[in-house]
Amino acid sequence: MADVQRFLQAQEKVYMQALAEIRAGKKAGHWMWFMFPQIQGLGRSAMAQSYAIADLEEAQAYLQNPILAARLENLVAAVLTHSQLSAENIFGATDALKLRSCMTLFSLANPDIAMPFLAVLKQKFDAEPCQATLAILGISPSLFSTLVHSQ
Repeated sequence: MADVQRFLQAQEKVYMQALAEIRAGKKAGHWMWFMFPQIQGLGRSAMAQSYAIADLEEAQAYLQNPILAARLENLVAAVLTHSQLSAENIFGATDALKLRSCMTLFSLANPDIAMPFLAVLKQKFDAEPCQATLAILGISPSLFSTLVHSQ
């Protein structure tokens, strides 16, 4: 199983801050990389590379960790409370792209619990997944669409 310890360590001191910022509707801190990780190959910075998810197996390991799963669930629930705000309003343009990538990745990692991630894609991105994430994972947009419509 993939080691997700780096996420636990990074989140330990800033999780509550991140949750409070999202609940307030405005991200201000620097925590996006490890709170909403993306698939490897998207981010270019050292932080993005350090906290990139290698593959679906590592994404599944992330979701199987009870602490990480609960934190992500809480963060996603906080995002969804802002139905009138765009992802760009909450996160800024660059981090909104990261959010889309993260939601696409985790919706594929475990289709049985994909609903909250798909709900963010629907509410914030007109149900459009991150095409770059799909390409890296080798998943066609039509296959992703099938997943979305089966939920």
